Amino acid sequence: MNPLYNAGIHCLSLGARLASLKSGKITRMLNGQRATASTLAQRRAEVAPEGFDIWFHVASLGEFEQARPMIERIRAKQPDKKILLSFFSPSGYEVRCNYDKVDAVCYLPFDTPRRVRKFLADAAPKMAIFVKYEFWGNYLSALKQAGIPVYIISAIFRPGQRFFKPWGTMFRKMLSCYEHLFVQDEASKKLLAGIGLDNVTAAGDTRFDRVSDIVAHAKDVDEVAAMTASSPFTLIAGSSWPADEELYIPWLHSHPDVKAVIAPHEFDARRIEALADRLGREHTVILSELRAKGTTPHDARYIIIDCFGLLSSIYRYGDVAVIGGGFGTGIHNLNEAAVYDMPVIFGPNHHKFKEAADLLSCGGGFSYDSAEGFGRVIEPLYKSKTNLDKAGKAAGDYIRHSLGATDKIYKFIFNDHD
Repeated sequence: MNPLYNAGIHCLSLGARLASLKSGKITRMLNGQRATASTLAQRRAEVAPEGFDIWFHVASLGEFEQARPMIERIRAKQPDKKILLSFFSPSGYEVRCNYDKVDAVCYLPFDTPRRVRKFLADAAPKMAIFVKYEFWGNYLSALKQAGIPVYIISAIFRPGQRFFKPWGTMFRKMLSCYEHLFVQDEASKKLLAGIGLDNVTAAGDTRFDRVSDIVAHAKDVDEVAAMTASSPFTLIAGSSWPADEELYIPWLHSHPDVKAVIAPHEFDARRIEALADRLGREHTVILSELRAKGTTPHDARYIIIDCFGLLSSIYRYGDVAVIGGGFGTGIHNLNEAAVYDMPVIFGPNHHKFKEAADLLSCGGGFSYDSAEGFGRVIEPLYKSKTNLDKAGKAAGDYIRHSLGATDKIYKFIFNDHD
């Protein structure tokens, strides 16, 4: 790759090492990267002596949900394939490091030439599939030079990205390394055509297929069911951040008949305690404590979910979902809630997410940027069952009309037309 790019990656690596002095999350990531070689050596010896047939790389948990339908389709139809899954972020790795549909899970080392050579030698992949925004120049060029086909799925492009800038030649070369690009929409396909790329298919977003499967296999969460059974209106706050809570909790306090289930995006004991204090201790219960005591929260107004893996099932107990992240780097998974025919509400940083624009357009999604703005979008849903049902149906119909990306991608890559 360009020396300037390599210098940037080295700066990123150095910055991470410095940040790790104050960040446990980054420390865990760096320690995980250091363990990658031994992880691969062990798993190669145990299950994949000839190397991995397919390597999936995702940034974090959201992208994993886009990879998952493809992984599980491959596992079902080609069970002998050896599959490697890599993460960049601890937020994804720590939740899915024991995912049983792949043969190995590891961290992806930084994209420096030396680390790339080491990783590819250790993994020996025969095919690579990256997800959404993963554009690592040295990995891509090394895969291409080795004749290893690499694909990107559920990708989405916008005019303001560096690939489409006059100075973006280096980044355009990265895109030319892909055997094929599967994008979410026709607008992305048109943008890529404008820079000379025609090995592109507008296949949609595989995450829709994943949430459809989630509904079919939703878990019962008895504590949430008990608390919400008699509630006239229930709000589910999924992947919630403090910045979101600053704006929607005042509305909850002013509507004592409303019950709420809050699932923080990340949490530790201090985060849970602070959230319980803000909600009001006398009205709040914590899921793990309920389960330890074997009790049910019939009289509580709020329940905090302090474990992973339940949120996608919990949405079905609500009337409206408030999805977090929209006051930070971007909103989390809207589709997991919308699939249950419920309206979704989210913060202002949603412009990189096609599903957010589509849900806003069809009337199944609503955005807010202040406490007053939150009240303006939720009050019509709270006060009118007609408005609530109409918005919920719009959200659910949008999901149902967007299914099928996994089929298209699988058939193309594996030439499977059964």
